[in-house]
Amino acid sequence: MKSIVQTQMAPKAIGPYSQGVIASGNRWVFLSGQIPLDPATGELVGGDIRKQTGRVLENLAAVLQAAGASLENVVKTTVYLKNLEDFPAMNEIYGTFFQGNPPARATVEVSRLPRNVDVEMDAVALLD
Repeated sequence: MKSIVQTQMAPKAIGPYSQGVIASGNRWVFLSGQIPLDPATGELVGGDIRKQTGRVLENLAAVLQAAGASLENVVKTTVYLKNLEDFPAMNEIYGTFFQGNPPARATVEVSRLPRNVDVEMDAVALLD
């Protein structure tokens, strides 16, 4: 059984996927990758990797909120960076969103991301 998570507080899906899916007896929520889109305007957030990372994490937090969770529920993230040299700056902002007991994480460099952004993240969270 699965339930689809959808919110106007995060960017609309730009393809045939859901913002999030709650699965396995309503215990797990799987979040699709978020890029630095402003949900109010649908426009990409400009600026450096710090600003883009913040917007991505705000988008993930909005989808989690729609699922009845928060960033504290996240157990695993994957960070996709166009340039791994952006890792220290991304990590600095990431750390402000995940204080205390951060989730497991993988970070990979990729050749290209949707809309040619510099960062994308997805997440898996355990619901209370």
